[in-house]
Order: sequence, then C-alpha cells, then structure tokens
Amino acid sequence: MSTPIKGGEFIIRDVQHQDIFTPEEWSEEQQMIAQMCDDFITQEITPNLERIDKMEEGLMPALLEKAGELGVLGMSVPVELGGMGVDFKTSLLATEHLGKGHSFSVAYGAHTGIGTLPLLYYGNAAQKEKYVAKLASGEWKAAYCLTEPSSGSDANSGKTKATLSADGTYYTLEGQKMWITNGGFADLLTVFAKIDDDKNLTAFLVEAKSEGISLNPEEKKMGIKGSSTRQIFFNGVKVPVENMLSERENGFKIALNILNIGRIKLGAGVLGGSKQTIIDSINYANEREQFGRSISKYGAIRYKLAEQAIRIYVIESALYRAGQNIDDAIAALIVGGMEKGAATLKGIEEFAAECAIIKVAGSECLDYVSDEAVQIYGGMGYSAESPVERSYRDSRINRIFEGTNEINRMLIVDMLLRRAMKGELDLMGPAMKIAGELMSIPEMTELPEGALAQERQALTGFKKTILMVAGSAVQKLMQTLSKEQEVLMNVADLICWTYQAESVLLRVEKLIAEKGEATASIQIAIAQTYFYDTADRIAKAAKDAILSFAEGDEARMMLTGLKRFTKTNPINPKNLRQEIAQQLITANTYSL
Repeated sequence: MSTPIKGGEFIIRDVQHQDIFTPEEWSEEQQMIAQMCDDFITQEITPNLERIDKMEEGLMPALLEKAGELGVLGMSVPVELGGMGVDFKTSLLATEHLGKGHSFSVAYGAHTGIGTLPLLYYGNAAQKEKYVAKLASGEWKAAYCLTEPSSGSDANSGKTKATLSADGTYYTLEGQKMWITNGGFADLLTVFAKIDDDKNLTAFLVEAKSEGISLNPEEKKMGIKGSSTRQIFFNGVKVPVENMLSERENGFKIALNILNIGRIKLGAGVLGGSKQTIIDSINYANEREQFGRSISKYGAIRYKLAEQAIRIYVIESALYRAGQNIDDAIAALIVGGMEKGAATLKGIEEFAAECAIIKVAGSECLDYVSDEAVQIYGGMGYSAESPVERSYRDSRINRIFEGTNEINRMLIVDMLLRRAMKGELDLMGPAMKIAGELMSIPEMTELPEGALAQERQALTGFKKTILMVAGSAVQKLMQTLSKEQEVLMNVADLICWTYQAESVLLRVEKLIAEKGEATASIQIAIAQTYFYDTADRIAKAAKDAILSFAEGDEARMMLTGLKRFTKTNPINPKNLRQEIAQQLITANTYSL
C-alpha cells in the first residue's frame, strides 16, 4: 500500500483501488455484528414502531437497555470500560444496520455518539470509571446539550452561564437548551456553558436528577415522532468542579470534534435507512399490478429503482472508504505514541471534510430514496399504513441534524482552505498548474481502453475543475470569499460529487480486479451512469461559480477549460438503468 492519504488530499492525489477498503471485504466477525443489529431491529423495533411513535412511557429506555445487553451501545467503548472496543469502520457498520430503526436509530445515535463520546474521549479516569460502563450497558442514558434558542449553527454564542462557588467546590448553571434528543429520559447530560465572561464554551457532566433541572413537554415533530426531544432548563444547578469535562474553554473544541464523528455516523445511519426503503420500493413494485402486469415492468418505475440503487451504492462506497482512512490514521497515531482516545479524535479530525461530505451526501440520498419510494407506492405511499410514509417523514430531519447541509457545505470548503493555508495540503500549487494549462493548447490523447478507463479519465477532469474554480475564486475574491455563500456552495458540490465519483470508481475497479468484468457488470453500469450524470452536474455548478466572479476573456477561458474537463463519452443511460433495475427486480431486494 502507498503512503496513507491525508484528509482532503483526494483532490490532488491519484488514488488507486488497492488503497481503499470496500464493503465486499467485511470479515466474518463484522458480518455477525451486522446480523446481530439486523435481528435486533427485526425482533424489537419493527413490530413496535407504532408504540414507539406514540411515545409509550418507558418503551424507548427499555429498548436501549435491551440494545445495551447485546453490547451494541458499547461498540466504541474499550473492553476495559465495559464495551466491545471495535474499530471505527465496524462502529459505522453497526450504525448502518441499526439505521433502519426510525426513531430508535435517532435515540441510539444520540446515546452512543454525542451522548457518550465526549466523556469517552475527553473525560479523566475518574469520570470514565464513574459513568462509561453504565452508558455502555444502557443502565444510564445520555444526552448532549449544546443548542440554545439563540444559538444554532453559531454554537459558541450560547448564553448558558456557569459560575464558580465562593468555596471553589461547584459551578452553578443557569440557562436553557433546546432540541435535546433523549432529553426526556437521559440520566447524564453533557452541558455546554460559558464560565463568567469566557470567549469559549466549557463542557460539564451533569446528572439529570440534579436539583434545579426542569423540562418542557415533548416537542411535536414532523417525523422521528418516537424520539424524545425536550427543552431543558438549568436554574441554579450545582455541578461539582470534578465534573468539568476536559479543561476550561475547551468545550467548543469538544463540540466540533464530536460533531465530526456525528456527521459520518449520521451518514452510516441514513445508508441503513436508504437500503430498507429501496427494499420496500422493490417489493411493492413487484407486487403491485396495473394494466395487467406488475409496475416493476414499466420503464418509469425501473428508472426510479435504478437511481435509488445508484445513489445508495455510491454513498456506501464513500462511507467505508472514509471509515478505513480514519482507522488507518488512528493506527498510525497510536504507533507514533499517542493515547488511543486522543488518536481517535485526531484521526477523525484529519478527515473532518470527508465526514461532512458523507453527512451531506447521505442525508440527500435518503431524502431522494424516500421521496421516490412514496411515488412508487402512489396513493398507498401517502397512507400511514405503508412503511414508506414513515420513512419520508423521518428522513427530512437528517439535512438539519449535525449542522444543516448548507453549513456543512461551507465547512467543507473552509476546512480544506484552512488546511491549505497551514501548509498541510498543497492546493494552490496544483491550482496554479491548472491555470497554466488553460493557457496552453490541449494535447491530443488516445481514447483510453478498459471497462472504466474513460471514467478514470473523467475523474481527472473533475479534480481539475475543482482546482480551477476554487483556485480562481480564492485569488479573485480573497478576503470576501467567506461571504460569497453561493460560490462556496458551488465549490462544495464539486468536491462532494468528485469524492463520491472517485469512491465508486475505486470500489468497482477493485471488484473487477478481484472477480473480473463479467461478475461486476451491474456495478460497472452504476459507476458509468453516476459519472455520466455527475459530469453535467459539475459543469453546471462550476459554470455558475465562474460567472459569479469572472467576466470577459477570463470567464471565456475558464468556461472553455470547463468544457474540456467535463467532457464525457456517450453511454446509453436508459439501457444501463434497465440492467441495474432488472437485477433488483429479479432478486426482489437490494442485492448489490
């Protein structure tokens, strides 16, 4: 294997399929974990979805306790603290397979992710010993209290205050938190507040039974109705000084790092939801008859099934590629002498941009899959008796959770540019090279041969497009770039689509290398169709960005380069989608 890739480096590096992990490589033990999670959903969650949505008293906590008995609440918790201690990508796999659990998957994700991980990665030995085993077993449930009425995306502007007592033994919390998942039954709260006039937040571990804590009634929501979501008020709540998490004013950093984990974990969860929803779509399309035959025989329906599958396969490819990159980074840091918890945070932080990419792409994949599932079901899809009605409602929150997709798009560009300015990622050198290439006469090249050779050539053009547009935007807009949100969103889309395109290309190239083209024919069709569509999307987003800051000869030169970089060879998208859909219809399930 070549030198491990750095976060964001995919834009300027030629990655080979030998360097990535694919879902075809899961070990027997990992597959057993996935099956255990599937069985739990089938036995404990699916039969009780109505009861969960009605928020039957005590039901969700009891389900979390059952999950704890199986060990799935402690996937990321070290064995010595009562957990399973699996690697990062295996924790993503468990999250995926629990992701079809609707409101339960939200409670699970909040408890095991933002609820448990701040303590696990930033807590001292005494704090971990006191609380972690209880969280891993499900005896205690956790919640994360960051958002306030006046602070959403701008988390560090929170107004909750912490004041040290005269004798220095405790802090008094005053303030209000909202949209707190698991708020109605959590035993341990990670609360973010500012001490005195501090600039940055500090984190505290607060036991929910503490005097002075009160809750508003459960929020009535569009979807995830079975997820407990409450406002929590802190009125003179005394928190022992030993319950400060990490150091004073380190709370904002904790929040950012935990959100990085939350973003990629959300991507795993929505992948699981997407897979279940496409299975529902396929089953119904095969069962439902109109004009004397099943609707799965009609081209309009087959298009929908194929496109659902393409988007699911692509996001799955990107998710586990990033998961392995994070595992590799963590392992390298541990070898270098770093403690595992610190190495885990640093490894995930290294790939923070990829985490945001997967959050955006995954949530938008599930929204598409759920929307088309309702359309495939027709009138039945709008009925609460169908499984896809719940999927449709529950899906919508994911584009808001863990930072809205708009915020995440802007973060992707911001994080990569910051890394470039620190010298951690050489973006400007390659960008200048592309600028020079625009001034030269393009060389004539022979058409590449091989199943996906043209897609690999197209990928090079996609990366050149990112460098051309982003490099020119930085030079042209300089200090005002951060205010040009439309341009940032365009650039972010270029990056998101290119990362996904490369991920699916590498996965299918690896499959071809190991099993041959004939075995991988449907996966080849998926990659070809995705590249065909992505080239046009990239061309449009890049054109919009260029015309936002360039004009005259400069704009014409860049648009000419753009045509060259996004040129694709013709395929027959209808036939390829027909092949993909036929595989699904014949198997009567998602079989990729």
